[in-house]
Formats: sequence, structure tokens, C-alpha cells
Amino acid sequence: MKEAFIYDALRTPRGKGRPDGRLHEVNPVDLLAGLMQALQVRNRLDTSQIQDALIGCVMPVGEQSGCIAKTAALRAGWDWQVPGVQLDRYCGSGIEAVNIAAAKLRSGWEDLIVAGGVESMSRVAMGGAPGPRDTKPELVFQLQPVPTGVAADLLASLDGHTRDDVDAYALRSQQRAAHARANGHFARSIVPVKDINGLTLLAEDELIRADSTAEKLGALKPSFQAMGELGGFDALALMKYPQLERLTHVHTGGNSSGIVDGASLLLLGTAEKGQALGLTPRARVVSVAAIGTEPTLMLAGPAPASRLALRRAGLAIDDIDLIEVNEAFSSVVLRFISEMRVDPERVNVNGGAIAMGHPLGATGGMLIGTLLDELERRQLRRGLVTACVAGGMGIATIIERV
Repeated sequence: MKEAFIYDALRTPRGKGRPDGRLHEVNPVDLLAGLMQALQVRNRLDTSQIQDALIGCVMPVGEQSGCIAKTAALRAGWDWQVPGVQLDRYCGSGIEAVNIAAAKLRSGWEDLIVAGGVESMSRVAMGGAPGPRDTKPELVFQLQPVPTGVAADLLASLDGHTRDDVDAYALRSQQRAAHARANGHFARSIVPVKDINGLTLLAEDELIRADSTAEKLGALKPSFQAMGELGGFDALALMKYPQLERLTHVHTGGNSSGIVDGASLLLLGTAEKGQALGLTPRARVVSVAAIGTEPTLMLAGPAPASRLALRRAGLAIDDIDLIEVNEAFSSVVLRFISEMRVDPERVNVNGGAIAMGHPLGATGGMLIGTLLDELERRQLRRGLVTACVAGGMGIATIIERV
């Protein structure tokens, strides 16, 4: 079986996902196409050699519909022979794009693939594509779904994590992200976004709050308490977890992932294709995993998905040098650290989505690129990327620097 190598990883900066955000004026097709052009130039790619473009996008409606992967490739001026596909595994979509690319390469059927994701959350709002669980009452009765924020509070309640616990983790994310940005740790991968006149709209992540303090975080009101109590979602959660007397609502806008715009791309290929094109491999994909978890709790997938990926690779968690856990909510990362018994100093060392934002379909590619950059900077060997996924799933990828 062939190896799947990562040859490059690029991303846009994350822009605030609101009309006053710096990337709001950029159509998501253009956001992704600009990154495609940068990948082509940086690697001197003959794009006719690319055999697929796999792009995660969680809200493929409106400006993000119509197989945005193919539309963006054409917009970028890539060879028309390049096919494209949009895929959706909710928050794991960007990771899934890379995982599928690795599987296709290892099968031997393809030898050069681009994978990543895009999400313009300022232009296509989260929830813009309601699904059957939102519209079919019988599914609500059967599945007992709750919003992700209520699920995060449920997770914290089950684990005994207090408001101080989740705020302390959020503050650490902000501090680490601010330090990483100030010291150029993201510089290798970030491609500034420019307007049609060539003027730079955004060159660095916009959402990081370097002035965050415990006092400021502690002053924020819980974001999901009214939704849980008045919307009846607390009652649904307690039906599934009767060992709890009540949910403690601890998550706020300060310890939850930020809403942002952004895109990510990775170039993956076989050893033979890389040699033919004069590319130098940076890492190989060691193993991947996706798994289902209890759907009401929903957000507990990172640890079981990681264990599956480790088992497939014949590795233990102590064989992993650095770990990126998507910071959907503080409680998700705290659960992972506790369940996997890992040193917090190995987890999200440059901050995460709480500080920088979570552009849904693009986040997975960003996490893998950030992990690869940091493995190289520290001269370490292996890294793990994992994320919780809506609907009750988890996903993971293990890479090894070469």
C-alpha cells in the first residue's frame, strides 16, 4: 500500500464572522479560489496533475452551494480537468477531506489531491441549512437532540467542570494564540486575503483577544441557559442523563468557539508523484478514524476517535508529541485531556478555536496545518488532530513528520 504524504498546508487568516468582519466582503468562492492560486504559485503546480479537490463545507447553501470545490477551482484558473467535491461531516469536514484524500492515495487509484475546507459564516449563517432533525417532530422525540451549546453544558455538568474551569481553559487559549501570533508561529501557513485591487483585507487572525483576563471572561453571561431552560432542551438532556439533578450552564461567548470566515488547503500525494513534480514531503498520514457517540451528549467523540486511530497505527497516546483538539467548547478539550490522561502542555499549544474561531468546514485543514508547522518548529515527530462532531461523532488523524 502506498503512503499518503502532505506536501503543503495553507490557510487564510480567520476573519470575524459578522458584517463588520474584515472578510465579509469576500465571496466564499473567491476566498477558496485565492487560496488555490496561492497553493499553485507556492508549489509551481501544473494543476492538470491534480486528480481531485475535496472541500469541506458545512452550510452548502446560497453562495456556498453548487459544489463549491469545483466552482472555486475554475475561478482560480485551474485546469478544467480537475474535479471537485463538497463534503459535510459537520465540524469534522476539513479533517474528513484530508482523511478521504489519504485513503484515495493509499489505494493507489490517485496520486495528487488537494483537500481542505471553506466557510463564510458572515455571509452564510450557521443554521442556514436546516436539516430533518430541525423540522421533523418524530425525529426530535426519537433522537432527543439538543443544541451544541446545551450539549457542551451537559458535558461540563457530567464531568463536574465549573465556570472557573472552563474560563481558565479559555484564557489559556487566548494567551497561547496571542503569543503564537506575535512570535510568527502561524506565518508559514497564512496567506493574506486581498481585494480585487490587490489591497490586503486581512493578514492575521482577527478574533484573538490578547487583552483577555479572568475577570473579563467571568463577567460574561451564560449563552445557552435560556435556550436550555425555556426551550425545553435541558429537560431533553435530563431524560437521557437522569443522574443529574440539573444542568449547570457554564459556557459563554468567551469559552466557546468563535464564529469566523476562513479557508484551508492541503496538498497531498504519493512519493512517486512528489518526486516527479519536485515536491518535498513534510509529513505522512499515519492513520485516520471516525466514530459515532451518544447523540444527545454529542460532543464526547475526540477521545474514542483518537483511541481508534491510535489502535490502527499500533501506537499509544504517549507516542504522540503534540495534539490539536478542536476547541468547539472548553468542556470538550477538558474531557479529552482527562479521558486520555495527557499533559495539557501537549494540547493546543498555540491556542485554538476559542481564541481564533471555528470556520466549520475549514477548521480541520487549519488544525492539521498548524500541527505540522509546530512539529517542524519544535523538531518533533508525531501529532494527532481530533474534533467532536455534531450529531454524536468524533474524528481523528495522526500525522508523522518526515
